[in-house]
This record gives sequence, C-alpha cells and structure tokens, in this order.
Amino acid sequence: MSTATPAGSPSLLDRWGLPKALVYGYIGVLLFMIGDGVESGFISPYMADHGAGSDVRAGYVITLYGVAVMIASWFSGALSDVWGPRRVMMLGFAIWVVFDILYLVFALGTQNYVLMLVFYGIRGFGYPLFAFGFLVWITATAPSARLGTAVGWFYFAFTGGLPTLGSLWSSLTTPALGQLGTLWSALVLIAIGGAFALLGVRERTGFKRLISADVSLGQSLGSSVSVIWTHPRVFVGCIVRVINTAPEFGMLVFLPRIFSDDVGFGESRWLQLLAIIYGTNIVFNLIFGALSDKIGWRTTIATFGGLGCAISVCLLYFIPTFLGPDYYWAAVVVGMLYGATLAGFVPISALIPSMAPTNKGGAMALLNLGAGGATFVGPAIASLFFPTVGAAGVTIIFALLYVVSIGLTMLLKLPKDAETAIEQGKNLQEAAAKTS
Repeated sequence: MSTATPAGSPSLLDRWGLPKALVYGYIGVLLFMIGDGVESGFISPYMADHGAGSDVRAGYVITLYGVAVMIASWFSGALSDVWGPRRVMMLGFAIWVVFDILYLVFALGTQNYVLMLVFYGIRGFGYPLFAFGFLVWITATAPSARLGTAVGWFYFAFTGGLPTLGSLWSSLTTPALGQLGTLWSALVLIAIGGAFALLGVRERTGFKRLISADVSLGQSLGSSVSVIWTHPRVFVGCIVRVINTAPEFGMLVFLPRIFSDDVGFGESRWLQLLAIIYGTNIVFNLIFGALSDKIGWRTTIATFGGLGCAISVCLLYFIPTFLGPDYYWAAVVVGMLYGATLAGFVPISALIPSMAPTNKGGAMALLNLGAGGATFVGPAIASLFFPTVGAAGVTIIFALLYVVSIGLTMLLKLPKDAETAIEQGKNLQEAAAKTS
C-alpha cells in the first residue's frame, strides 16, 4: 500500500510547518550545534585556568571569537546569494574542524594565550557560515505564510544544540572524559551533523546562487550595506536581533563561575540548569514561531520577547544568588522562564527579510550580522562592566537593553504589499487544511 501524500494534500511535515525537503538539514544543524555548544557551560573558566590567567582575559578571547562570529554571520547571507547556501555551509564546516584541532592541540595543549586568541577566534567563523547558510536556504524555499514556523524549527535545532543538548552532553561526558576530552568529543558530533546536512539535503535551490549571475560578491556584500538606507527599518531590526541574544552570551562569561562556585550548585548542576534553560527555549521556539504566524510577528517579539526577557533575565540572576544552593528548583523555574521568553524573538527572522522584499539577501545578511554581533556585544559588555559594577550591574544593563528592544520593535512595520501577500498565503493554507 502506498503511503504517499495525495496530490494537493499537505503532509504531516507541511502541517507542522517543517519544509520536508530540508529535514536532514535541520537534523544536521542540531547535531552540529550540539558539538559547538559542548563547551558553552565551562570554556571561560577552563581557559582562565589553562593559560588565559583570569576570567577577564578569558572573556577577551570569547569577545574576539564573537567578532569573528559577527563578521561570518554578515558574510553568510551575501556568500549564500553568490555561492549558494550549501557551499557556504561546507566552508563553515571546514573552518570549524581545522581550527578547533589547532586550538585544542597548540593553544590549550601548550596553554598559550596568544594562540588561544588566534585559533579560537578564527574558529568563530565556522558555525555562522554553516548554520546561517542553512537559514538562508530555509528563507529561500519556505512559503511566506509559514515562514515564521519554518524559522522556529531552525531555532529549535540551533538552540537545541547551542547550548541546550551541548551542555547536557558535557554534564554526562565530563565526569568520564574530563573537560579536555569532552572538547575533543565535540568533533565527532560536528562531523555527524555536517554529514547529515551536506550529504542528506538534496533540495536544489541551495546548490546554486540565489541571485542573478551578473551580481558579483562585492555587489552582494554591498547590497547588505545599502539595505541600511534603502530600508532603514531593517537596520533597526538588526539592533533588535543583537539585543535578543547578547545577554545570553554575555552571562555565559560570568554565570558559570558564580553559579558553580559562589552560589554552590557545582559544575554538574550548573550544566544541567543550562540544558534545562535552553531545553525550554527550543520548545518555545516552535510555540512562538507558530503563534507569531497567527497573532503577528511584531506583537510576539515586543511582548513575549522584549518585555518577557527584561523581567526574566533579572530573575535568572537574582533569585538563585539570593536563595542559595538549597533552592535549586527555584533556579530551574526562573531559568525556564528566561528560556521561554528568549524564544519570543524568533519571528524576527521572518519579519526582517519580509520588510525588504526586493533585497531579501541583504536583509538576511544584516539580520545574521545582528545574530553574530550578539556573540561579541554580550561578552564585551560583561568584560567591560563586570570589574566595576559586578554581575548584578551587568544583569541590570542587559535588562535595560531588552526594554529598549520593545520600543525598537514597534518601528518594524511590513510594507502593505508584503502584508497582503502573507495574508493571502495564510488563507490558502487554511483552505488546504480544511479540504485535506
């Protein structure tokens, strides 16, 4: 008996808003980001104790890494337009593997701070090219009426790995392999994830350039800059995207030491808490992705994202530090709240390219720049202000940034023709669902 979906009838994956042709890519991104996220819960204090000399100097390494992530995130959109998303993903995969080996052998292996800066920094170009190259692939193929949901699935995979399952993996492997052995184990996950995405996805859009043949790489990069003045609200969206995850990466500079040692949770329970936070996040990435297609992308970002995170980021720091190690359950509750509200920003990856329908590649490049910029801005804020205002002061700064994001989000409005097209697409989806 055939199990094929009848012509005109949406498949189960279609109903879920998951592009069937890209399923192996989603799995690949999940596994790749688990490998990338293995280190997130302990790398800062580990480098401090193995060559960096202090948490602040380790923070500088992570900040430099963030600069590389920011640049690669911006380039991922322009490169995908000219080379095709798959080729960009291959480049990111190669960079991650090569420079991670160099980092482990010659930087951590010899406890050389300068080589930490060089190799760890260059490795930062790897994951954005891989992951955000695939995000461009998604936006180039998913129907606009379900784009919020398709992007939600991307962030389900992305944050499912970094740092959710990556931290859980670390909590399980560190007792047996040690921290260095756990870092080496990440290479296995990266290799499997790369194989799934690069060998498993056969959808042809990602194999070729996404713009006309007469557009050069320089022109493509230029379009990602020119979109700032042709569609200035896209730049505002870029800033909102920076604010989205800057506190997430910034708090990973100081929370591992504070929660493990000062609060008294220990490394294992801290890593488990981190996994719980972002485990909640991946579930709500799907919830808010689907909800945003119904109540509006901008409304979801401002209320659940901006306002929600302004409250939850403060609770995440102050509740555990006030109550102490005997109230681990309270840390879990506020951590889940932060993970959930962080997902409120998911629709921005659908909103921003839709705001510039004639230059979606440039808009995606700028959006990815914002995503990468968060990995630089967050640790930079933490490194600069921690010595003077402490962890509590840095947390308040992050909360204020989320408040600012609410006002900025209200400036993000779709063109009328884009609103009409999306509404028509929703009507068609609803009609197909009723007749299936």
